[in-house]
Amino acid sequence: MAEYAGLLMFVAAFVFLLLGYPVAITLAGTALLAAGIGIITGDFNPALLSATPNRLFGIMTNQTLMAVPLFILMGVILERSKIAERLLETMSKLFGHLPGGLGIAVTVVGMLMAASTGIVGATVVTMGLMALPSMLKANYDPVLATGTICATGTLGQIIPPSIALVLLGDVLGNAYQQAQLNMGIFNPQTVSVGDLFAGAILPGLCLVTFYLLYIMGTAILSPHRAPPVATAAVTLQEIVYSILPPLLLILSVLGSILTGIATPTEAAGVGALGAFILALWSRHVDGPQFMDIGRSTTRTTAMVFFILVGASLFSLVFRGFGGDELVQALFAEMPGGVIGATAIVMLVIFLLGFILDFIEITFVVIPIVGPILMAMGVDPIWLGIMIAVNLQTSFLTPPFGFALFYLRGVAPLSISTLQIYRGVVPFIMMQILLLVLLTWQPGLATWLPSVLFPK
Repeated sequence: MAEYAGLLMFVAAFVFLLLGYPVAITLAGTALLAAGIGIITGDFNPALLSATPNRLFGIMTNQTLMAVPLFILMGVILERSKIAERLLETMSKLFGHLPGGLGIAVTVVGMLMAASTGIVGATVVTMGLMALPSMLKANYDPVLATGTICATGTLGQIIPPSIALVLLGDVLGNAYQQAQLNMGIFNPQTVSVGDLFAGAILPGLCLVTFYLLYIMGTAILSPHRAPPVATAAVTLQEIVYSILPPLLLILSVLGSILTGIATPTEAAGVGALGAFILALWSRHVDGPQFMDIGRSTTRTTAMVFFILVGASLFSLVFRGFGGDELVQALFAEMPGGVIGATAIVMLVIFLLGFILDFIEITFVVIPIVGPILMAMGVDPIWLGIMIAVNLQTSFLTPPFGFALFYLRGVAPLSISTLQIYRGVVPFIMMQILLLVLLTWQPGLATWLPSVLFPK
């Protein structure tokens, strides 16, 4: 029974999560409980727990993870300063007179918000409050309107620079080095957050293009579902005032990383400062609001790092029970070799996305399965993009997708839950199409990093 202790830890952790216990406390508590039982039975070496302080110190001194609170601050400022609201208003004027124009505007604004906030819940709720009433007032089909908002709200998983990619890049980088060390390569190559950002650009743009083509196609084939709207003419001043500042901010942050001018942490600092300047310039944020922004950033950052601490202890105890060796043996026995193992991992991650946020999945699952898959020859950048798109699809899939719950919470009662479910189905199909394209043509994710950051 001791050889299956690691898997039993997973089962126990999920049971406690389903009972409603906080994620960080569940992970750390399950690990300590399992370690205590293992010490009593003689199946766990207590000396392994002495590595915990070094692991925590490594988290505290991790330069890449310093980007997390800065990107969170950037996103919260842009969300609270009504920059997104003004951007949506201008985009609606710009495209509203076209068939499907409001849907196009929502998709473009959602893409820009995803690049600035990177948090699925915040984007879905914000777009639901801002865009859904306008779309319903314009006689848009509620099914199309809710599907568009949910789908664009999940773009924060794949559009850089996003917090999800920062965390995923750091974890995959460590897993890739561990995989190479396990293979006897003592001068390992590295995978950075910048690599993952570059790898996500083409898939992200492909997905946005799919969304736009679907909305335009629907408007042409079924005009009553996405009618044009009579809007006031947009002036050049409105375009410059509303669109240019956030666009320049996002391009400067992402561009500085991709060109090698700045590290992700340095670029995140620039982004946070730029967002602060934009908030002052917009004159929609006062002193008390800045205090609220600071508190919101601190709460989110503390949650992320608290989960990371719990996940670090969980993975340490899991490996102490030989759980990584058990997983490796299971993968080796799977039919289909590396393809079968990768498919099983993707399925498990997709299902976990129904009950866990991307942060827990990134910190708990990836450190365990990542080194094994990469030791089997899976490209780390391709794997990271596949995981990001996979989770994005999971967050959108009925009946447990997080994005559906977020929109249900702010949508009017006149819109049924079934309409929301029906609305996301075409977008789920488009995301599955992207996963198929990435499987068929891995270069879609790996080509740009190889050009920008040759090894």
